Amino acid sequence: MRGKPFGQADSHPLRGLSWSRLPAAARGSGSVEHAIQRIARFECTVLITGETGVGKDEVARAIHGAGPRRDRPLVTVNCGGLVSTLAESQLFGHEKGAFTGATSASLGAFRTADGGTVFLDEIGEMPIDLQPRLLQALQRQVVMPVGASREHPIDVHVIAATNRNLPAEIRRGAFREDLFHRLNAFELAIPPLRQRAPEIPAFIAHFSAHFAAKYELPLWRPSAALLARFLSHPWPGNIRQIAQTIQRIYVFHDSIDEVLREVFDAESIRANQSPAGAATSFPEAAGLEPGPLEFNLEELRRRTVRRALVHTGGHRAITARLLGVSPNTLTKLVAEACPAIAPRTKPRSPRMPPRGAAAARGASEEASSGTSTQGGYRQPPLLPEVVVYQNALASPQRFSFTDPRRQEDGLPPGR
Repeated sequence: MRGKPFGQADSHPLRGLSWSRLPAAARGSGSVEHAIQRIARFECTVLITGETGVGKDEVARAIHGAGPRRDRPLVTVNCGGLVSTLAESQLFGHEKGAFTGATSASLGAFRTADGGTVFLDEIGEMPIDLQPRLLQALQRQVVMPVGASREHPIDVHVIAATNRNLPAEIRRGAFREDLFHRLNAFELAIPPLRQRAPEIPAFIAHFSAHFAAKYELPLWRPSAALLARFLSHPWPGNIRQIAQTIQRIYVFHDSIDEVLREVFDAESIRANQSPAGAATSFPEAAGLEPGPLEFNLEELRRRTVRRALVHTGGHRAITARLLGVSPNTLTKLVAEACPAIAPRTKPRSPRMPPRGAAAARGASEEASSGTSTQGGYRQPPLLPEVVVYQNALASPQRFSFTDPRRQEDGLPPGR
């Protein structure tokens, strides 16, 4: 890479690199490997997209290992795990005493990776209120730690990854369009494994050799018939699912047939389940929308909230108990799942009770009906002596009244 004339590319871009966890599959096309080499050489800000389990984090490590920053830190930030109250400190650091519990200063992810690479995994889950700060850091190459009085310059290569459809998130208002274009200088889309069937034998050999060495067991190789079944399987979990399958083969090496039967038959069972059968086995599943299996957790959550609302007739308190969340959390979930539903307005504060002559008139009127609507709420009937006492307070003249209870106790009449 370094010292090579511009425009020349190695036919095996990842050969000889210090990082070799990515198997050299499908070298005939070499599209992903070639993109990794170019991105690493020119240090483009890259957005890696693809389904869960396609190996986005491994591609990020390959980019770091193929570039001139390979000897510098690679700091991974799981944006889905950022705590909203501490996210700014986790990314940009803080000074000692900046907030309660800050007993010492912290560099944060960007300053820790100075001279190296920051990998922003699951960037689509970053809180919306933090995205402007990240955009400013990327544009100006400076960060402002929490509680600091001056900015700190940074020198990092930024790689981001997501399994979400960010243009759709932009339309939904959950992701900033300017940040998307800043990260998307180069998009590296990793196709799902079902579209890369010729690579499956290379992945099987790679993971089989890895786990054979790890567990000190003989190398396992599939038969021709079993390999054909591997090639025809959809692998909804992509490379991660193949790796876990091979690992289970080694862990349960004395019952490999049962392991493979669970993997292949589970998909067949899911594909053959009819809506009628599902409703018979699981009554609570009746009314689910037909269609292909959905593996996006965010979409599953939105659907679950909508179904719970339908099941409870829109009663939010019961819906919250059904979902096992607090009413405040349910409000946020409803806003995400049903944006067309207007948020519930805050109830009006009850009016202050009237005083003086108005209280007397209202008390006398309500005493005749036996009820009270003070402050907009119906109150239980007042005892007769309470009505008399209210009239006494409202009257401009002071007069005595007799409390039957005081007479019974032998006490003088009250004023």
